[in-house]
Amino acid sequence: METQTTPIAPPPADAITREVVDLMAGLVALFHREYEEAAAARSLTGAQAKVLALLRRGPMPMRHIAQTLSCEPSNITGIVDRLEARGFVTREADPQDRRVKLVAPTDAGQAATEELRESLNFAREPLAALAEDERTQLRDLLRRMLEGAGSEAVDA
Repeated sequence: METQTTPIAPPPADAITREVVDLMAGLVALFHREYEEAAAARSLTGAQAKVLALLRRGPMPMRHIAQTLSCEPSNITGIVDRLEARGFVTREADPQDRRVKLVAPTDAGQAATEELRESLNFAREPLAALAEDERTQLRDLLRRMLEGAGSEAVDA
């Protein structure tokens, strides 16, 4: 006879958890708005800017880009096409598997990413209110949360 296991429901959220979630949502909204504005100021879409930021880790297959950004591979193809037309990325054969194309940032793409990243002020101002050890603690807690969720952080 086969036994069935019932999924364990997560505990109900307490008031502090709900407030933390609301505060994080506010930060995400603020970041998203400023990120989109900074990208647009450089004639990039937010998606193009995110792809360039992701490529700071190094060349990667378009399938991996799509998985990391939670979007369809066909969308990434269009984004990469436009970035390539602007001279921000190239497609290279993967040395381990010549059938796979890696997307790599060009010097111009890296410069655009760094310029965009340096222009993002939203986080600097609120974080300036925290002491260095508090920022370190916040970073460590956020890393732990993401690791616990099995998520890969996306660079800004």
